[in-house]
Amino acid sequence: MNRRQLLSAAASAAASQILPTGPMPLAAAPARATMKLGCQSAPTSDQRLRFFARHGVQGICGYPEDSQKQGFFSLDDLSRIKERCEQNKISLDCIEPGFLASTHIDRTARPAIMLGQSPQRDRDIEALQNTIRNCAKVGIPSIKYNMSILGVLRTGRTPGRGGSSYSTWNLKEAKAPGKFPAETRAGRVTADVYWERITYFLERVIPVANENKIRMACHPHDPGVPPIEGFEGVDAVLGTPDGLKKFVSIQESLYHGLNFCQGTVSEMLENPGQEIYDVIRYFGSRKKIFNVHFRNIRGHRNDFQEVYPDEGDVDFVKAMLVYKEVGYPYLMMPDHVPVNADDKTGDQAFAFAYGYIRALIQAVDHMS
Repeated sequence: MNRRQLLSAAASAAASQILPTGPMPLAAAPARATMKLGCQSAPTSDQRLRFFARHGVQGICGYPEDSQKQGFFSLDDLSRIKERCEQNKISLDCIEPGFLASTHIDRTARPAIMLGQSPQRDRDIEALQNTIRNCAKVGIPSIKYNMSILGVLRTGRTPGRGGSSYSTWNLKEAKAPGKFPAETRAGRVTADVYWERITYFLERVIPVANENKIRMACHPHDPGVPPIEGFEGVDAVLGTPDGLKKFVSIQESLYHGLNFCQGTVSEMLENPGQEIYDVIRYFGSRKKIFNVHFRNIRGHRNDFQEVYPDEGDVDFVKAMLVYKEVGYPYLMMPDHVPVNADDKTGDQAFAFAYGYIRALIQAVDHMS
């Protein structure tokens, strides 16, 4: 072997130690984003479903009609709304039972559960148990509900971009004389009383959800109010992250979790732009998030406005990446959008939010 051949053989041998001789292995693909764009609609009409379909909404929380006035949704009620969704190529991923979703205890059709009034609350719970069983038979996997006495509290509206206005809560203003009544008809409700009523409900509902494999998603209290002191005589216990942690621990179940309203949870925090991601991670990693209201706020606990998704204090790209990180697989839904004189129903703002959320899902799907 001459000198040139010797050097060539040495170089080939060295290269063989560095470069693979076979096909290059493909880089591992990043985990896929499994969440999907959703919304909620009352009534769940063909017109609304076509609106959803035009804007890329993939699944919804629907609002059936109790056609027989039984106090629960029959198989016919649920089959009818599911068929309507399928005809419009929208997935019916969730329903709301209606009577637990109060705006205020004084205006609730069936308030006995949150007032702790037996035997009526037992009849109301039985109605929900029937709805759970019928959802399982029809193939509707989730129910979202609200265990609120105070409902959604707001003090007014704040001017926003383009002539829109933002729903606003300011605790100091809310405490002004005459702004709100001293108490609801629930009277004084301490934390202990509130937890007793929540536990009574969960002990009777979650076992039925387990049997039928229906996810029960509870909405937090909106907004958080001062603990112990409360507001209108009510210590709203699901108005802090610690309260939500206690709530999900009351029944150990794959089917007991949260309608995780990111806006409402942000409203509980002193610094939502820094704190919200760890809260998402806590509940998401434990598979306790069954539905997300993906909305943004400007401000903090006791003083905030509900704004467009791109202008609030929470970084929505970062938040969406955390949902992807924990493998959250369900609906991402806009909620409480701004309104303006040309858009009193909020359709323009919802359309903006749909596009924004859909684009975020597609973007993070390509990120590692």
